[in-house]
Amino acid sequence: MQTSILNQLAVAAPAGAPPVWVQYLPFAAMALIFWFLIMRPQMKQQKDHKAKLSALKKGDEVLTGGGLIGKIVKVDENYAEVEIAQGIKVKALKSTITDVIPPAGSKPAND
Repeated sequence: MQTSILNQLAVAAPAGAPPVWVQYLPFAAMALIFWFLIMRPQMKQQKDHKAKLSALKKGDEVLTGGGLIGKIVKVDENYAEVEIAQGIKVKALKSTITDVIPPAGSKPAND
């Protein structure tokens, strides 16, 4: 005997009460709101960061997760060699690079 879950829930509910599945609507709405307000923007931000890291090239000025600012000297698949002062180079994981600093002569984004 095949019956749908909605029919079973409707039968289990006392007479005059709304179906049980209606009680789950607020939880579904909260999950949807959580998705659109938190998860989706975070995934977009991660995607943008990944695109920035894949576009790194020699000469870019970057900010690392440790707060060091320097110029990229060499880039490979997982690492970037960053010159933080003249003659001082450090090897950093590409994933620890938090931002690419635009050149000083470029226009601000809001102008």
